[in-house]
Amino acid sequence: MKHVFLKRALGSALSLLGLVVLVFFLSRLTGDPTALYLPIDASMESREQFRELHGLNDPILMQFGHYATDLLQGDFGESIRRSAPALDVVLEAFSWTLQLAAITMVLVISAAIIVGSLAAFHVGGLFDRIATFFSLVGASAPDFWIAIVAIVVFSVGLGWVPTSGTGSILHWILPIAVLFIRPFGLIVQVVRGSMISALGSAYVKTAKAKGIKNRSIIFVHALRNAMLPVITVAGDQAAALLNGAVVIETIFGFPGVGKLMIDSIMQRDFTVVLAAIMVTALAIFIMNLLIDIVYAILDPRIRY
Repeated sequence: MKHVFLKRALGSALSLLGLVVLVFFLSRLTGDPTALYLPIDASMESREQFRELHGLNDPILMQFGHYATDLLQGDFGESIRRSAPALDVVLEAFSWTLQLAAITMVLVISAAIIVGSLAAFHVGGLFDRIATFFSLVGASAPDFWIAIVAIVVFSVGLGWVPTSGTGSILHWILPIAVLFIRPFGLIVQVVRGSMISALGSAYVKTAKAKGIKNRSIIFVHALRNAMLPVITVAGDQAAALLNGAVVIETIFGFPGVGKLMIDSIMQRDFTVVLAAIMVTALAIFIMNLLIDIVYAILDPRIRY
């Protein structure tokens, strides 16, 4: 297992390096920050001083060399827009995204396991047909469209919840609800398929013959053996929430790392863009590593 983890770590480090190089050079194509941060009638001397202050006067390869050297020393640079360490700005925003993703995934996994297991136990029945229909619709619906419709109906039309912000619990309802729908639909289908296979196995038939209650058969005997594919999909969806909440955070004005990334690109705050990319990529790597560990716990064969 140690060799597997080391290979994963090396592969992730190389991927992160390539991502940093790519983003560094592509971000420079968005334009000169002086056009945003200085007045239109600013003198050339002022523009040169601004570029010199933020290390933008050097050739781009030299800029990358300076950035890489600072990065190896743990210095992610300073935000042009906020005049604060870029890493601090990103970690503050990332904490909001992490809370949003964690709450959503706890609700998604809990609900999907219950609904998918019951649908598999009553396969072909009314509950199974209803669960399958709504899960397929949820898995197919685009997040941005659901978000816009939700704002129009529940915020503008009915006035039940705010359209944006994080001031109260009500502000969290729509972002969580919108992010809930797609992973819930996907995981319900995976749980249902895995549970149908598990419930048809010999050990479950033996448990039924012994008179064990249906609840124990579903959630104790069958579920453990059906969890491996569920964990795979759940891990992918959790990573997608961290990596793909950009649209939802932007639509709802949620102060997460996705919205920060979009704002920083538009405002040419290069160091924040790079720090956000690296923090998000590192979080996804750690999440994948935890999934591997859970795999090994659930299935002893993997440990060997």
